[in-house]
Amino acid sequence: MNKSPADPASCEPLIASVIRPLVRGWQAYHVPEAEGMLKLDAMENPYILPPELRQALAQRLAQAELNRYPVPGYVRLKEAIRSKLGVPEGYDVLLGNGSDELIAILSTACAVPGRKVLAPEPSFVMYQVSALAAGLDYVGVPLREDFTLDLPAMLAAMEQHRPALTYLSYPNNPTGTLFDAADILRIVEAAAPYGLVVVDEAYQPFAQASLMQALPQFNNLVVMRTVSKLGLAGIRLGYMSAAPALLREFDKVRPPYNINVLTETAALFMLEHLDVLEAQAAALRSGRAALMAQLAALDGVEVFPSAANFVLIRVPDADKVFSALLTSKVLIKNAGKMHALLQNCLRITVSTQEENTAFLAALKLALQAQ
Repeated sequence: MNKSPADPASCEPLIASVIRPLVRGWQAYHVPEAEGMLKLDAMENPYILPPELRQALAQRLAQAELNRYPVPGYVRLKEAIRSKLGVPEGYDVLLGNGSDELIAILSTACAVPGRKVLAPEPSFVMYQVSALAAGLDYVGVPLREDFTLDLPAMLAAMEQHRPALTYLSYPNNPTGTLFDAADILRIVEAAAPYGLVVVDEAYQPFAQASLMQALPQFNNLVVMRTVSKLGLAGIRLGYMSAAPALLREFDKVRPPYNINVLTETAALFMLEHLDVLEAQAAALRSGRAALMAQLAALDGVEVFPSAANFVLIRVPDADKVFSALLTSKVLIKNAGKMHALLQNCLRITVSTQEENTAFLAALKLALQAQ
């Protein structure tokens, strides 16, 4: 039977009847167009692989069996991660399509109506998004004005809400702050009777600090990482470790075959050449120090301490500076729109010396135009 095309407006009652009001009120995660821009908004490693490694990787990828599903247990990849990336003896890892999927797995596994997820604010937005999507309540605890952790406020909120999940980004995104390790372990101890504490070490290559080795001391500690910031953002691979019995429960809600064969092949190859990525991370740490010093020398710019591969600054008028930089084809993150504590703040990814220099030149012009 032939039917005329449906009126798009007629879909609205259907959406209203089947889509959750919470979801209808959201905006999709926005990734700005970056073609032709100096891209310093997403904390990506700016370095590509040396030509000989790119050729060798291409040959390895060409051998991947695209007609077959991935090996379900990812035994080789997990063993390589455990041996190369400092996972404690006797501990396994669970793999995800980036940290985002791991956060969703944690939310799904812990989702009981009325349970809470808690995190300091501002921090990574997906902690809240994933919690609400799973039907959990979310509680944000403001950082201090200098973006350090307010431990008394965190402990008070935990005592009041008894969260099933508490997230701590170490170092924190979007501020770059490296919270005190002793404070984090105090929070882990406080949560032990009722909940898990997830330490998100996405920026560990730049902080050179980790709580991975503390796992055997705490059954309620989860340590989560990603290879994105290390230089492999395009393959979308995250991993987390926790007490073996706990990890088995999370694995029950992990989608089957969630890591594709090209990601697995590329990750195995790059773990054989980890020294290349570590050298790039070292170059970015050095570049971060130089960039922070240069930013601090500019009138009207406040620079916050950073242990990540980005720098947070405060300027007199972030909206005007951001717009002026866009005009100059420089894309950074206008963090001032993310949280009240971030008023007039901008977040800049640390890049190569050439790109850092180009950014600084554009920033100076933008500041002069205010």
